[in-house]
Amino acid sequence: MENPKTVQLALGSNLGDRMENLQNAIQQIHEQVGWITAVSKVYETPAWGFEGAAFLNACIEVETRKTPWQLLVLLLEIEKEQGRKRTENASYQNRPIDIDILFVDSEIIQEKDLQIPHPGIPGRRFVLQPLNDIAPSLQHPELNRKVSELLNFCDDASEITVFDEELKIPSKKYIFNTCNYIAVEGNIGAGKTSFSTMVSEDFNAKLILERFKDNPFLPKFYENQERYAFPLEMSFLADRYQQLSDDLAQYDLFKDFVISDYDVFKSLIFAKITLHEDEYLLYHKLFHLMYKELVKPELYIYLYQNTERLLENIKKRGRDYEQNIQPDYLININKSYLNFIKSQRNMKVQVIDISGLDFVNRRADYLWLLDQIDDAVKKSV
Repeated sequence: MENPKTVQLALGSNLGDRMENLQNAIQQIHEQVGWITAVSKVYETPAWGFEGAAFLNACIEVETRKTPWQLLVLLLEIEKEQGRKRTENASYQNRPIDIDILFVDSEIIQEKDLQIPHPGIPGRRFVLQPLNDIAPSLQHPELNRKVSELLNFCDDASEITVFDEELKIPSKKYIFNTCNYIAVEGNIGAGKTSFSTMVSEDFNAKLILERFKDNPFLPKFYENQERYAFPLEMSFLADRYQQLSDDLAQYDLFKDFVISDYDVFKSLIFAKITLHEDEYLLYHKLFHLMYKELVKPELYIYLYQNTERLLENIKKRGRDYEQNIQPDYLININKSYLNFIKSQRNMKVQVIDISGLDFVNRRADYLWLLDQIDDAVKKSV
């Protein structure tokens, strides 16, 4: 999964309802590309490089996890959906929408079909003026000048005027992030770590990730469950208790809430599956001694994924010790989680079927998932 990048885009339109074209493009960028964090004023300028109708131009800033090449493909598709027809002829022409990638963080890409930063930036006032609205201090990684400086030294004397309408940033006020502590759970390979990480980055949350990689018993358990089940579950319980005790006790003034990719109750769920009855009885006593001391999540999210997709995800991420996991084992885990969820009375619980979704690579799926969680919180208030 890519880390979020800050991207500046230039938008232009000189055919049809120009403002509607720009606003529709912004909406599609929000739905398919990432969070729009800034929108410039709209400027009217004459056609540049050819005889044509006047353009409306604007710049936007977007936080996205798409690679530059993925971004290019998505933007070309958005242009196509809005009626732009590209021809073999490379000359300028009238168009309902034009979307150019200006900057992607401080990356420099010089390839035939993709140049970043956009080579036309320094000589185009219709780009620099709106860009200066949203990112005047942004440094051009090749020219080592700020956008404000490039605007001051731009030789383009084309007439440019502020248009009397403004573009809106697509937004929704979520309320799930008013919960102090959210736990995201799911079966092995359901995507709980990816989802928790995305939410933490997008909504300024403190992230707690399970430290399974540090457990020396895990690879041994998958080789010999009979021998290593009890030490594995005991080591997980001790580590989860210590991690949650420490992290939840330390209030972070710079974060809005806490999100974790597990809840400590998973220890009991897995122990019930893996341990013999006498071992489980002992484990059960120890667990509840620890459990009563821990802060409980205000919102418990369970991402349900079908077994076939779980096995695909496990194979894809390529952890050697997971490759021999059997379908029956995953089915038992799902059943155990659902039985636990049914028993909860004092916790906001939301089970979401994500079978068929790809919220890491398809932003529309991610936004749908956020909406499901938010709707559940609203109903419980």
